[in-house]
Amino acid sequence: MIMRRKGDRGEDRDDVEAVLDELYTTAPPDFVGRREELAAAARTAGRMEDARLIRAARRPTLAAWASNVLLRSEPEEGRRFLELGQALREAYKSLDTDAVKTLSEQRRQIVAAMSRQAAQLARTAGHQLSNSAQKEVESTLQAVLTDETAASQWGGGRLKSALSPPSVLPGASPPAPGTGLKPPRTTPESASSQTAVREERAGRRRQEQELARARKAAESAGRRLREQQRAQTAADTVLRRARDRYGRARDQLYAAEQKLKQARERLHRADLDRQDAEARHAAVADAVAAAERSAHEAEQEVELLGGSAE
Repeated sequence: MIMRRKGDRGEDRDDVEAVLDELYTTAPPDFVGRREELAAAARTAGRMEDARLIRAARRPTLAAWASNVLLRSEPEEGRRFLELGQALREAYKSLDTDAVKTLSEQRRQIVAAMSRQAAQLARTAGHQLSNSAQKEVESTLQAVLTDETAASQWGGGRLKSALSPPSVLPGASPPAPGTGLKPPRTTPESASSQTAVREERAGRRRQEQELARARKAAESAGRRLREQQRAQTAADTVLRRARDRYGRARDQLYAAEQKLKQARERLHRADLDRQDAEARHAAVADAVAAAERSAHEAEQEVELLGGSAE
């Protein structure tokens, strides 16, 4: 990444923010080396404050890195996941026990699916998440859905370590079964009792609306996640087939190169044989020419001697 030497402070801030975003999606084994490269580039560009900020970045754990990659690789899904968390936190504040139980089960399913997606992204990048790292990713996602501060931290895309969900969900603890949200027995003649009944009904309607919205958000998030997982599976299949084709083509190329090498060696030997044969042919031709001259001279001598004898 090249840093500009000149520009206003807004541009400078954009530069270093982009650098940090990239750095926190760099796999932990490569983090330190990449950090030093980026810090050196900032110093070379005269950006000493940026260099200090980059140098101060700390390497994330494998689980934190996978969580960052999950957010950065699917920004739209990440945004919807954050919105789902906000809706769930609001819903938890006014739901009864049964509704909380239903919503919590949906939340666990979504978190498990998102965690598997993060593990797949990590494998694609060449890093296998251990069981403990996988659980840390799940813990981080649970925290994002249940805690506003955790959601803000993950939404920044620069986690250094895994997050933990709160021990108690946002808002008041849900009432125990059979004890919460049931109006006391009142007499119809009491105006205050009628008011309490109306308020209770209104409260229940609000709860039902909140639950419906939360369930709809959870179901929508689940559908989108399943679509993304199917797309990921299809992409994995295409990648695997492409790698297989590449491997076969590479083997064929190697075999062809070996054949070409052997053919060139045969050609070289044949050329040497040709040169040797041409040399022998020339030598024989010279010998034949010499013999022809000798024979011709001998014939002439015979003719001369024959003429003298007469």
